[in-house]
Amino acid sequence: MTRELEITKKEKGIILLQFICADITRLEVDAIVNAANSYLKHGGGVAGAIVRSGGTEIQKESDEYVQKHGPVAPGSVAVTGPGRLNVKYILHTVGPIGDKVENDIILSKCLSNVFGKASELRLNSVALPFIGTGIFGYSLDRFIEVTYKTTINYFSDYSGSLEKVIFCDIDEQKVERLWQKFQSMKIDTN
Repeated sequence: MTRELEITKKEKGIILLQFICADITRLEVDAIVNAANSYLKHGGGVAGAIVRSGGTEIQKESDEYVQKHGPVAPGSVAVTGPGRLNVKYILHTVGPIGDKVENDIILSKCLSNVFGKASELRLNSVALPFIGTGIFGYSLDRFIEVTYKTTINYFSDYSGSLEKVIFCDIDEQKVERLWQKFQSMKIDTN
């Protein structure tokens, strides 16, 4: 299942939003996003899948990152290489833990910081999982609302390098619900 929407960029061109039910480690993009913990210990969920597919060098580089920079703050982004994955980078972001209203701010920061880091790295495409909605227990309803608002707000005045943003999960119902939210709203950033 792949669904698509387009958002017109401020200066020229478009940003293609895709909603895909798939294994994020198999997507052809410049970077994938990992829903990480502060210590970048990649045991389960998306993080575990990334290390299983990309190799232990991802965990080794993540450990070195934390040793050098300290734990990653909630909402922040750490960048590592891709290991054996067919991407340029892995953007690790520390999302919300638990179903609390105050976690909405953390998710919004995650998304904005991922989009910002992708632009800083001059990437054209990035794939994001449903951050926090798996083993971290963040509400899917909150994820959908915050993701919609943050994405539309971020790209309403955007002139960076990103051309394609993919929201990806292995649960087709989750992907369909996010798609329905975006599809049901008139998107006009001009």
